[in-house]
Amino acid sequence: MKGDMCIARSTDQAIVDKAEHGGVVGTLLKFALENKWADAAMAVEARDGNRYDGIPVLITDPEAVIRSVGSLHCASPNIARCLKEYLDGAANLKIAVTCKPCDAKAIIELAKRTQVNLDNLLLIGLNCTGTLPSARAKLMMAEEFGVDPADVVKEDIEDGKLTISLADGSEKERDLAELEEKGFGRRDNCRRCHTNIPTMADIACGKWGTKDEKTTFVEVCSEKGSDFVDEAVKAGVISIGKADDSAVESRKKMDEAAIEAARNWQEKDFAPFKQMSSDERFDYWFGQFNQCIKCFGCRDACPICYCKECILEANRGMVAGGEVPPDPLFPMIRATHVMDSCVNCGQCQDVCPMELPLSLLIFMLNRELATIFNHEPGMDVADMPPLRTVADGELTLDAVELAL
Repeated sequence: MKGDMCIARSTDQAIVDKAEHGGVVGTLLKFALENKWADAAMAVEARDGNRYDGIPVLITDPEAVIRSVGSLHCASPNIARCLKEYLDGAANLKIAVTCKPCDAKAIIELAKRTQVNLDNLLLIGLNCTGTLPSARAKLMMAEEFGVDPADVVKEDIEDGKLTISLADGSEKERDLAELEEKGFGRRDNCRRCHTNIPTMADIACGKWGTKDEKTTFVEVCSEKGSDFVDEAVKAGVISIGKADDSAVESRKKMDEAAIEAARNWQEKDFAPFKQMSSDERFDYWFGQFNQCIKCFGCRDACPICYCKECILEANRGMVAGGEVPPDPLFPMIRATHVMDSCVNCGQCQDVCPMELPLSLLIFMLNRELATIFNHEPGMDVADMPPLRTVADGELTLDAVELAL
Protein backbone atom coordinates (compact mmCIF):
# COMPACT_ATOMS: atom_id res chain seq x y z
CA MET A 1 0.00 0.00 0.00
CA LYS A 2 0.98 3.66 -0.23
CA GLY A 3 3.93 4.36 2.05
CA ASP A 4 5.34 0.84 1.93
CA MET A 5 9.10 0.54 1.57
CA CYS A 6 10.62 -2.64 0.25
CA ILE A 7 13.75 -4.24 -1.13
CA ALA A 8 12.97 -5.62 -4.58
CA ARG A 9 14.65 -8.01 -6.97
CA SER A 10 13.99 -8.64 -10.64
CA THR A 11 13.51 -12.20 -11.87
CA ASP A 12 14.43 -11.25 -15.46
CA GLN A 13 18.05 -12.38 -15.65
CA ALA A 14 18.81 -10.57 -18.91
CA ILE A 15 17.77 -7.26 -17.36
CA VAL A 16 19.56 -8.03 -14.08
CA ASP A 17 22.79 -8.70 -15.97
CA LYS A 18 22.64 -5.30 -17.69
CA ALA A 19 21.29 -3.29 -14.77
CA GLU A 20 23.37 -1.59 -12.12
CA HIS A 21 21.13 -1.92 -9.09
CA GLY A 22 18.69 -4.79 -9.36
CA GLY A 23 17.00 -4.19 -12.70
CA VAL A 24 13.64 -3.56 -11.07
CA VAL A 25 12.89 -0.40 -13.06
CA GLY A 26 13.48 -2.05 -16.43
CA THR A 27 11.52 -5.10 -15.36
CA LEU A 28 8.56 -2.99 -14.26
CA LEU A 29 8.58 -1.09 -17.56
CA LYS A 30 8.49 -4.38 -19.44
CA PHE A 31 5.70 -5.67 -17.20
CA ALA A 32 3.68 -2.48 -17.73
CA LEU A 33 3.81 -2.96 -21.51
CA GLU A 34 3.06 -6.68 -21.40
CA ASN A 35 0.08 -6.31 -19.07
CA LYS A 36 -1.65 -3.25 -20.52
CA TRP A 37 -0.72 -0.93 -17.69
CA ALA A 38 0.77 1.18 -20.46
CA ASP A 39 0.52 1.46 -24.22
CA ALA A 40 4.06 2.81 -24.31
CA ALA A 41 7.01 3.48 -22.03
CA MET A 42 9.11 6.62 -22.03
CA ALA A 43 12.72 6.07 -21.03
CA VAL A 44 16.23 7.23 -21.94
CA GLU A 45 18.70 5.46 -24.22
CA ALA A 46 22.27 6.12 -25.26
CA ARG A 47 22.06 7.12 -28.91
CA ASP A 48 24.25 4.78 -30.98
CA GLY A 49 25.78 3.53 -27.73
CA ASN A 50 27.12 6.98 -26.82
CA ARG A 51 26.46 7.43 -23.09
CA TYR A 52 27.12 11.17 -23.43
CA ASP A 53 24.16 11.46 -25.79
CA GLY A 54 21.16 10.14 -23.90
CA ILE A 55 17.85 10.70 -25.68
CA PRO A 56 14.22 10.14 -24.69
CA VAL A 57 12.62 7.18 -26.44
CA LEU A 58 9.09 5.87 -26.66
CA ILE A 59 9.01 2.08 -26.37
CA THR A 60 6.07 -0.08 -27.37
CA ASP A 61 7.83 -3.45 -27.70
CA PRO A 62 8.45 -5.03 -24.27
CA GLU A 63 11.56 -6.76 -25.59
CA ALA A 64 13.07 -3.37 -26.50
CA VAL A 65 12.99 -2.14 -22.89
CA ILE A 66 16.37 -3.71 -22.16
CA ARG A 67 18.08 -1.10 -24.37
CA SER A 68 17.16 1.57 -21.81
CA VAL A 69 18.40 -0.36 -18.76
CA GLY A 70 21.26 1.26 -16.84
CA SER A 71 22.01 4.78 -15.63
CA LEU A 72 23.17 7.61 -17.88
CA HIS A 73 24.57 10.33 -15.63
CA CYS A 74 25.75 12.47 -18.55
CA ALA A 75 22.31 13.02 -20.03
CA SER A 76 19.45 15.30 -18.98
CA PRO A 77 16.68 14.92 -21.56
CA ASN A 78 13.64 17.12 -21.16
CA ILE A 79 11.16 14.38 -20.29
CA ALA A 80 8.25 16.58 -19.22
CA ARG A 81 8.51 18.82 -22.27
CA CYS A 82 8.63 15.82 -24.60
CA LEU A 83 5.60 14.35 -22.90
CA LYS A 84 3.60 17.53 -23.37
CA GLU A 85 4.78 18.63 -26.81
CA TYR A 86 5.19 15.35 -28.68
CA LEU A 87 2.83 12.97 -26.91
CA ASP A 88 -0.09 15.36 -26.37
CA GLY A 89 0.33 15.15 -22.61
CA ALA A 90 -0.78 11.49 -22.63
CA ALA A 91 -4.29 12.64 -23.55
CA ASN A 92 -5.09 9.43 -25.43
CA LEU A 93 -2.17 7.15 -24.62
CA LYS A 94 -1.28 5.34 -21.42
CA ILE A 95 2.43 5.88 -20.77
CA ALA A 96 4.81 4.52 -18.13
CA VAL A 97 7.43 7.21 -17.60
CA THR A 98 10.82 6.85 -15.92
CA CYS A 99 11.59 10.18 -14.32
CA LYS A 100 14.11 11.92 -12.11
CA PRO A 101 12.68 14.10 -9.32
CA CYS A 102 12.80 17.28 -11.45
CA ASP A 103 11.08 15.44 -14.32
CA ALA A 104 8.32 14.19 -12.04
CA LYS A 105 7.91 17.62 -10.43
CA ALA A 106 7.59 19.25 -13.85
CA ILE A 107 4.95 16.71 -14.84
CA ILE A 108 3.00 17.50 -11.67
CA GLU A 109 3.19 21.23 -12.46
CA LEU A 110 1.94 20.58 -15.99
CA ALA A 111 -0.93 18.52 -14.56
CA LYS A 112 -1.95 21.52 -12.45
CA ARG A 113 -2.26 23.44 -15.71
CA THR A 114 -4.20 20.58 -17.38
CA GLN A 115 -1.38 20.06 -19.88
CA VAL A 116 -0.90 16.38 -19.09
CA ASN A 117 -3.34 13.65 -18.10
CA LEU A 118 -2.04 12.08 -14.90
CA ASP A 119 -4.69 9.38 -15.09
CA ASN A 120 -2.90 8.02 -18.17
CA LEU A 121 0.55 8.22 -16.63
CA LEU A 122 2.44 5.75 -14.48
CA LEU A 123 5.37 7.63 -12.99
CA ILE A 124 8.31 5.40 -12.10
CA GLY A 125 10.62 7.70 -10.19
CA LEU A 126 14.39 7.37 -10.06
CA ASN A 127 16.48 8.67 -7.18
CA CYS A 128 18.93 11.31 -8.37
CA THR A 129 21.70 13.40 -6.85
CA GLY A 130 22.57 15.12 -10.10
CA THR A 131 23.54 14.73 -13.73
CA LEU A 132 26.66 15.88 -15.55
CA PRO A 133 26.71 18.16 -18.61
CA SER A 134 27.80 15.91 -21.45
CA ALA A 135 30.42 18.14 -23.13
CA ARG A 136 32.07 19.08 -19.84
CA ALA A 137 31.86 15.47 -18.70
CA LYS A 138 33.88 14.27 -21.67
CA LEU A 139 36.47 16.97 -21.02
CA MET A 140 36.55 15.99 -17.34
CA MET A 141 37.14 12.33 -18.17
CA ALA A 142 40.17 13.28 -20.25
CA GLU A 143 41.65 16.02 -18.06
CA GLU A 144 40.79 14.92 -14.52
CA PHE A 145 40.55 11.14 -14.81
CA GLY A 146 43.09 10.76 -17.61
CA VAL A 147 40.96 8.37 -19.64
CA ASP A 148 39.39 8.22 -23.07
CA PRO A 149 35.74 9.25 -22.53
CA ALA A 150 34.68 6.43 -24.84
CA ASP A 151 36.18 3.88 -22.41
CA VAL A 152 33.78 4.88 -19.60
CA VAL A 153 30.95 2.38 -19.13
CA LYS A 154 29.47 3.60 -15.85
CA GLU A 155 29.46 6.56 -13.46
CA ASP A 156 28.39 6.65 -9.83
CA ILE A 157 27.97 9.49 -7.34
CA GLU A 158 28.19 8.36 -3.73
CA ASP A 159 29.59 9.68 -0.44
CA GLY A 160 30.93 12.84 -2.04
CA LYS A 161 32.84 10.89 -4.69
CA LEU A 162 32.45 10.50 -8.44
CA THR A 163 33.49 7.01 -9.47
CA ILE A 164 33.83 5.87 -13.06
CA SER A 165 34.08 2.31 -14.35
CA LEU A 166 36.06 1.54 -17.48
CA ALA A 167 35.65 -1.08 -20.18
CA ASP A 168 38.66 -3.01 -18.86
CA GLY A 169 36.93 -3.49 -15.49
CA SER A 170 38.99 -0.92 -13.58
CA GLU A 171 37.61 2.01 -11.60
CA LYS A 172 38.78 5.54 -10.90
CA GLU A 173 37.53 7.89 -8.21
CA ARG A 174 37.71 11.65 -7.61
CA ASP A 175 36.41 13.94 -4.89
CA LEU A 176 33.22 15.50 -6.23
CA ALA A 177 33.63 18.82 -4.41
CA GLU A 178 37.11 19.27 -5.81
CA LEU A 179 35.88 18.55 -9.32
CA GLU A 180 33.06 21.05 -8.94
CA GLU A 181 35.38 23.76 -7.66
CA LYS A 182 37.23 23.33 -10.96
CA GLY A 183 34.03 23.72 -12.96
CA PHE A 184 33.45 20.00 -13.57
CA GLY A 185 31.06 17.60 -11.90
CA ARG A 186 27.31 18.08 -11.84
CA ARG A 187 25.22 20.68 -13.62
CA ASP A 188 24.84 23.92 -11.66
CA ASN A 189 21.16 23.37 -10.87
CA CYS A 190 21.81 19.79 -9.75
CA ARG A 191 24.25 20.97 -7.11
CA ARG A 192 21.50 23.12 -5.60
CA CYS A 193 18.78 20.46 -5.83
CA HIS A 194 17.38 19.29 -2.48
CA THR A 195 14.90 16.75 -3.90
CA ASN A 196 16.65 13.42 -4.36
CA ILE A 197 13.86 10.89 -3.87
CA PRO A 198 10.87 11.35 -6.21
CA THR A 199 8.06 10.74 -3.76
CA MET A 200 5.71 12.71 -6.02
CA ALA A 201 5.87 9.81 -8.50
CA ASP A 202 3.84 6.61 -8.17
CA ILE A 203 6.87 4.68 -6.99
CA ALA A 204 10.40 5.84 -6.13
CA CYS A 205 13.29 3.53 -6.94
CA GLY A 206 16.97 3.73 -6.03
CA LYS A 207 20.03 2.12 -4.52
CA TRP A 208 20.05 3.90 -1.16
CA GLY A 209 19.21 1.42 1.58
CA THR A 210 20.29 -1.65 -0.39
CA LYS A 211 23.22 -3.87 0.52
CA ASP A 212 24.19 -5.19 -2.91
CA GLU A 213 23.94 -4.36 -6.59
CA LYS A 214 21.25 -6.96 -7.24
CA THR A 215 18.48 -5.20 -5.33
CA THR A 216 16.49 -1.96 -5.59
CA PHE A 217 14.92 0.02 -2.77
CA VAL A 218 11.31 0.83 -3.74
CA GLU A 219 8.99 3.23 -1.98
CA VAL A 220 5.31 3.07 -2.93
CA CYS A 221 4.06 6.65 -3.21
CA SER A 222 0.50 6.33 -4.51
CA GLU A 223 -2.40 3.91 -4.59
CA LYS A 224 -1.81 3.46 -8.32
CA GLY A 225 1.81 2.58 -7.54
CA SER A 226 0.66 0.13 -4.89
CA ASP A 227 -1.68 -1.69 -7.27
CA PHE A 228 1.03 -1.80 -9.94
CA VAL A 229 3.70 -3.25 -7.64
CA ASP A 230 1.24 -5.78 -6.20
CA GLU A 231 0.40 -7.06 -9.68
CA ALA A 232 4.07 -7.25 -10.65
CA VAL A 233 4.78 -9.32 -7.55
CA LYS A 234 1.81 -11.62 -8.21
CA ALA A 235 3.04 -12.12 -11.77
CA GLY A 236 6.44 -13.16 -10.43
CA VAL A 237 8.46 -10.58 -12.39
CA ILE A 238 9.83 -9.09 -9.17
CA SER A 239 10.15 -10.34 -5.63
CA ILE A 240 9.98 -8.01 -2.65
CA GLY A 241 10.67 -8.03 1.04
CA LYS A 242 9.90 -5.33 3.58
CA ALA A 243 12.80 -2.93 4.05
CA ASP A 244 14.08 -3.36 7.61
CA ASP A 245 14.73 -0.46 9.95
CA SER A 246 18.43 -0.34 9.14
CA ALA A 247 17.72 -0.08 5.40
CA VAL A 248 15.16 2.68 5.89
CA GLU A 249 17.51 4.56 8.22
CA SER A 250 20.44 4.17 5.84
CA ARG A 251 18.37 5.59 2.97
CA LYS A 252 17.19 8.45 5.16
CA LYS A 253 20.72 9.38 6.18
CA MET A 254 21.93 9.32 2.58
CA ASP A 255 19.07 11.60 1.59
CA GLU A 256 19.71 13.97 4.49
CA ALA A 257 23.40 14.21 3.59
CA ALA A 258 22.55 15.03 -0.03
CA ILE A 259 20.01 17.63 1.08
CA GLU A 260 22.57 19.27 3.37
CA ALA A 261 25.08 19.41 0.51
CA ALA A 262 22.44 21.03 -1.72
CA ARG A 263 21.58 23.60 0.95
CA ASN A 264 25.27 24.43 1.23
CA TRP A 265 25.46 25.00 -2.52
CA GLN A 266 22.34 27.18 -2.37
CA GLU A 267 23.88 29.26 0.38
CA LYS A 268 27.15 29.58 -1.52
CA ASP A 269 25.48 30.51 -4.81
CA PHE A 270 22.96 32.94 -3.29
CA ALA A 271 25.32 34.63 -0.82
CA PRO A 272 26.96 37.10 -3.25
CA PHE A 273 23.56 38.50 -4.21
CA LYS A 274 22.42 38.84 -0.61
CA GLN A 275 25.51 40.92 0.07
CA MET A 276 24.80 43.28 -2.85
CA SER A 277 22.73 46.42 -2.63
CA SER A 278 19.59 46.60 -4.76
CA ASP A 279 21.41 48.76 -7.30
CA GLU A 280 24.29 46.30 -7.48
CA ARG A 281 21.93 43.39 -8.04
CA PHE A 282 20.12 45.20 -10.81
CA ASP A 283 23.41 46.19 -12.43
CA TYR A 284 24.55 42.56 -12.36
CA TRP A 285 21.36 41.08 -13.78
CA PHE A 286 20.85 43.79 -16.36
CA GLY A 287 24.43 43.15 -17.46
CA GLN A 288 23.46 39.51 -17.96
CA PHE A 289 20.23 40.46 -19.76
CA ASN A 290 22.18 42.67 -22.15
CA GLN A 291 23.89 39.55 -23.48
CA CYS A 292 20.57 37.93 -24.41
CA ILE A 293 20.11 37.30 -28.16
CA LYS A 294 16.37 36.62 -27.81
CA CYS A 295 16.56 33.14 -29.26
CA PHE A 296 13.59 32.00 -27.13
CA GLY A 297 15.56 28.89 -26.19
CA CYS A 298 14.83 29.30 -22.48
CA ARG A 299 11.11 29.63 -23.11
CA ASP A 300 10.98 26.70 -25.49
CA ALA A 301 12.96 24.43 -23.15
CA CYS A 302 11.11 25.28 -19.94
CA PRO A 303 8.78 22.40 -19.10
CA ILE A 304 6.46 24.78 -17.24
CA CYS A 305 5.89 27.24 -20.11
CA TYR A 306 2.77 26.15 -21.94
CA CYS A 307 1.01 29.18 -23.45
CA LYS A 308 0.00 28.62 -27.07
CA GLU A 309 0.39 32.35 -27.76
CA CYS A 310 3.34 33.64 -25.75
CA ILE A 311 3.12 37.22 -24.57
CA LEU A 312 6.80 37.66 -25.45
CA GLU A 313 6.16 37.30 -29.17
CA ALA A 314 6.44 40.57 -31.07
CA ASN A 315 2.83 40.50 -32.26
CA ARG A 316 1.59 40.62 -28.66
CA GLY A 317 2.99 44.12 -28.22
CA MET A 318 4.65 43.58 -24.85
CA VAL A 319 8.24 43.38 -26.12
CA ALA A 320 9.29 45.05 -29.37
CA GLY A 321 10.42 42.78 -32.18
CA GLY A 322 13.73 43.00 -33.98
CA GLU A 323 15.75 44.22 -31.01
CA VAL A 324 18.86 42.44 -29.73
CA PRO A 325 19.39 42.50 -26.87
CA PRO A 326 15.68 42.70 -26.15
CA ASP A 327 14.11 45.04 -23.65
CA PRO A 328 14.85 43.82 -20.08
CA LEU A 329 11.14 43.06 -19.84
CA PHE A 330 11.81 39.95 -21.92
CA PRO A 331 13.87 38.00 -19.36
CA MET A 332 12.03 39.56 -16.43
CA ILE A 333 8.62 38.45 -17.71
CA ARG A 334 10.07 34.99 -18.39
CA ALA A 335 11.30 34.77 -14.82
CA THR A 336 8.16 36.06 -13.15
CA HIS A 337 5.91 33.74 -15.17
CA VAL A 338 7.62 30.59 -13.88
CA MET A 339 9.38 31.51 -10.66
CA ASP A 340 6.64 30.21 -8.36
CA SER A 341 6.65 26.85 -10.18
CA CYS A 342 10.33 26.37 -11.04
CA VAL A 343 11.37 22.76 -10.45
CA ASN A 344 15.10 23.54 -10.84
CA CYS A 345 15.51 21.27 -13.86
CA GLY A 346 18.11 23.60 -15.42
CA GLN A 347 16.81 23.16 -18.96
CA CYS A 348 16.68 26.94 -19.54
CA GLN A 349 20.35 27.34 -18.72
CA ASP A 350 21.36 24.21 -20.62
CA VAL A 351 20.05 25.61 -23.90
CA CYS A 352 21.16 29.23 -23.49
CA PRO A 353 23.82 29.94 -26.15
CA MET A 354 25.07 32.92 -24.13
CA GLU A 355 25.44 30.75 -21.00
CA LEU A 356 23.41 33.14 -18.86
CA PRO A 357 22.83 31.89 -15.27
CA LEU A 358 19.09 31.63 -15.79
CA SER A 359 18.44 28.69 -13.50
CA LEU A 360 20.27 30.50 -10.71
CA LEU A 361 18.08 33.60 -11.06
CA ILE A 362 14.76 31.79 -11.27
CA PHE A 363 15.52 29.22 -8.58
CA MET A 364 16.80 31.93 -6.22
CA LEU A 365 13.49 33.78 -6.62
CA ASN A 366 11.66 30.49 -6.22
CA ARG A 367 13.33 29.87 -2.87
CA GLU A 368 12.22 33.28 -1.62
CA LEU A 369 8.66 32.51 -2.67
CA ALA A 370 8.89 29.10 -1.00
CA THR A 371 9.74 30.84 2.27
CA ILE A 372 6.93 33.36 1.93
CA PHE A 373 4.17 30.96 0.88
CA ASN A 374 5.45 27.66 2.30
CA HIS A 375 5.10 26.19 -1.18
CA GLU A 376 7.25 23.53 -2.84
CA PRO A 377 6.57 23.17 -6.58
CA GLY A 378 5.85 19.78 -8.08
CA MET A 379 5.13 17.86 -4.92
CA ASP A 380 1.32 17.79 -4.85
CA VAL A 381 -1.02 18.29 -7.81
CA ALA A 382 -3.59 19.87 -5.48
CA ASP A 383 -1.14 22.52 -4.25
CA MET A 384 -1.65 25.30 -6.79
CA PRO A 385 1.05 27.88 -7.69
CA PRO A 386 0.97 30.61 -5.03
CA LEU A 387 1.05 33.57 -7.41
CA ARG A 388 -2.14 32.28 -9.02
CA THR A 389 -3.93 31.94 -5.71
CA VAL A 390 -2.37 34.64 -3.52
CA ALA A 391 -4.82 36.85 -1.65
CA ASP A 392 -4.62 40.62 -1.94
CA GLY A 393 -3.84 40.85 1.76
CA GLU A 394 -0.75 38.67 1.38
CA LEU A 395 0.73 41.10 -1.11
CA THR A 396 0.52 43.94 1.39
CA LEU A 397 2.43 42.20 4.17
CA ASP A 398 5.48 44.19 5.22
CA ALA A 399 7.69 41.10 5.15
CA VAL A 400 6.87 40.22 1.55
CA GLU A 401 9.65 41.52 -0.65
CA LEU A 402 11.37 39.89 -3.59
CA ALA A 403 14.74 41.05 -4.83
CA LEU A 404 16.43 40.12 -8.07
